[in-house]
Amino acid sequence: MKRSQGIDAIESRETPWDVVVIGGGATGLGCALEAAARGYDTLLLEMHDFAKATSSRSTKLVHGGVRYLEQFQVGLVFEALQERERLQDNAPHLVRNLSFVVPSYKWWEAPYYGIGMKVYDLLAGSQNFGTSRYLNKEKTLEHLPTLEPEGLTGGIEYFDGQFDDTRLAVNMAQTATEHGGVAVNYMRVTDLTKTNGQVDGVIAHDWESDTTHEIKAETVINATGIFTDTIREMDDADAQPTLRPSQGTHIVLDRSYLPGDSAIMIPKTDDGRVLFAIPWNDRLVVGTTDMPVDDVSHEPTPTEEEISYLIEHSNRYLAKTLTPDDVLSTYAGIRPLVAPPGSSGDTSEISRTHQLSVSDSGLVTISGGKWTTYRQMAEDTLDEAIDHSGLDKRPSVTGDLKLHGATENADQYGDLKHYGADAPGLQELMDERPELEEQLDERLPIRGAQVVWAVRHEMARAVEDVLARRTRCLLLNAQASIDIAPRVAELMAEELDQDDAWVQNQVDEYTELAEGYLIPETVMA
Repeated sequence: MKRSQGIDAIESRETPWDVVVIGGGATGLGCALEAAARGYDTLLLEMHDFAKATSSRSTKLVHGGVRYLEQFQVGLVFEALQERERLQDNAPHLVRNLSFVVPSYKWWEAPYYGIGMKVYDLLAGSQNFGTSRYLNKEKTLEHLPTLEPEGLTGGIEYFDGQFDDTRLAVNMAQTATEHGGVAVNYMRVTDLTKTNGQVDGVIAHDWESDTTHEIKAETVINATGIFTDTIREMDDADAQPTLRPSQGTHIVLDRSYLPGDSAIMIPKTDDGRVLFAIPWNDRLVVGTTDMPVDDVSHEPTPTEEEISYLIEHSNRYLAKTLTPDDVLSTYAGIRPLVAPPGSSGDTSEISRTHQLSVSDSGLVTISGGKWTTYRQMAEDTLDEAIDHSGLDKRPSVTGDLKLHGATENADQYGDLKHYGADAPGLQELMDERPELEEQLDERLPIRGAQVVWAVRHEMARAVEDVLARRTRCLLLNAQASIDIAPRVAELMAEELDQDDAWVQNQVDEYTELAEGYLIPETVMA
């Protein structure tokens, strides 16, 4: 997957593309993969980097959504559980089964949540990741050895899926290109083109070359997540907003705060929120919040209130005391929730189902949804686009389509397991250049070979792309990632034929960005 090849494909194209997808997050990549796998000439355009915004800032779960049962969103849960199974089958190197324990501190919690988990089991049917069961106090503490024991009466164990969101995004882009599609990052759509009032293409600006392209298409799909309404306004200046964005914040801790193989799920804290504490990449991710926001951004900032809430509740449920000094990284994402115009109320109550619409000019918009259901969302979107574009109908084939890197035995590759079938290629690179095998920092699981690989095979163009998304160093330890940024920039410059000025600029830009992931001084005070 090389960016230069994508640019060549755009510049040499003489006929309209069958499908142009705007947006390179989970939804856009899913749509591009769906279209390319069906055999349509497909182009995806991402204004920044793949999964730059919401799609890289999830709670890292592939799940049906236990909490949606309490809201009676049974259809959403059932669909998500089906897609959860497909994801594990199609990307086994990235999706794994994870034990969750709901601790009980009140007499009624175990039977109440136990019944809910049995419903969850029934909805999953033969696709269940494991059967839920009651745990007494002793068994609960065996699963969660650092759980606060005072007042604990027991717990309910259930099973769900976990994944690495941006590694999956990269593999989706690679799979789309392997099926004939073209995906280009750092290509911003600045306008839509129309003929006789119908959308027939886009105007896109290439950030790297500072050039503009007019690109024609039989159908254009708006899959831009939190920026959905921005594209809709390009189509119709009077379009009414459809999103009710909500910010979710997480903090990342050392694994010692929750050793073992199980995660904690608190269905309802004192103020009614859901809380997770999840082992991930040898760290512990604690989240999430649900705070309505007015403005959307690629780089939302966690508020002091959100971080303090997560620290406070971590200390409520974990026996080991957590202070702001112990937080390795913080991150926030904005959920593109869809709500009826004029609606109000708690964003946590808004359905996570997706919504499709086709404007009078033919722009197809997909909004809402969640990572777990990206494939079903894409299938529905392509079906809708085909119906309104006149493209010949072709059936979906993604239900059992293996994604790039898929392999059943990824654990054999150790800390390269997230690369799946690509891991031997990385090892071969290290054999050829032994200096690339060295770990760049003892606090982070990254080697020089991963930087080179990201540039050569995964379209990484900036230090941020490597440290935030191709690897997860920014989330695993923000300060350590700042410390290795100069070496990463040097390795990238060699691959991209860039000079010392580029290296310094990249280090400066990345440092400024990564400092936003450190615990704020206002919380430290």
